[in-house]
Amino acid sequence: MKNNGFDRILSAGISRRSVLLGAAATGAGLALGSRAAFAQPALAPPHIIKPGTLVMSTNPTLPPLQFVDDKGEVQGMRIELGKEIASKLGLTPEYIKVEFAAMVPGLAAGRWDMINTGIFWTEERSKLMYMVPYERAAVSFLVPKGNPKNITKWEELAGLSVGVELGGIEERRTREVDTMLKNAGLEGITVRVFNNFSEAFQALRAGQVDAATSIDATAKFLEDRDDFTRAIAGLFPQTATFAFADKTLAESVVGVLNDLRASGFYDELFTRYGVLTIEEEKFAISGPGPA
Repeated sequence: MKNNGFDRILSAGISRRSVLLGAAATGAGLALGSRAAFAQPALAPPHIIKPGTLVMSTNPTLPPLQFVDDKGEVQGMRIELGKEIASKLGLTPEYIKVEFAAMVPGLAAGRWDMINTGIFWTEERSKLMYMVPYERAAVSFLVPKGNPKNITKWEELAGLSVGVELGGIEERRTREVDTMLKNAGLEGITVRVFNNFSEAFQALRAGQVDAATSIDATAKFLEDRDDFTRAIAGLFPQTATFAFADKTLAESVVGVLNDLRASGFYDELFTRYGVLTIEEEKFAISGPGPA
């Protein structure tokens, strides 16, 4: 039959080869489209609160682990790790800056999917959330530059005032030192709590407290920057975690973390920031999670 569809294509100056190539390209496009569809995020509400997004809470007052740069962007080791996790899950990372005291209630209320602030593992917390250990950290005590009181051990904190962020394990450990001092027959410390670490460090800088409690990595960073002197380090070493309200999401992040360790990303990142990795070979949820 003349003037059929194919002849019309020929009459327009398009060769059979062009048609075949076009058909092949169309087929390839369909195949790519299928793969793209297959690569869409497996996680969706109710396992995450916002489609296509991993919403994480952080209190960015702990350089070099989590802080706000001069452009107003959150940066740091934990921020980088969270972004990489989101990418591997096929999700867009979103950070919500919030005080530590609001994090656990906010997770329970569905305000974010994941706490990414190095929340320390405790048995009580592991019953409220799905906690995934990924980092080891200890507590330091910072003092003014030059260490004018010559503090070198926790017993020498007797009678001093110490600033710390409200609600975190650092506050608990500071109060434990207070108890240790009193049990040793020494004068206790005056614990002054602040909304965040930035306020506690500012109080130390202004001479409103004699010392401030921090995790080791942040204390070393501030000492290297010549802000303060790290008088005591390495107290109460323990495990920092990510925390989740949804078990499926927690299990997905566990899988990503194991892949990141296998690829070398995890160890390279921690080495670059001078942070201790977990001792376990495999990442896993630690504790029972919510009842």
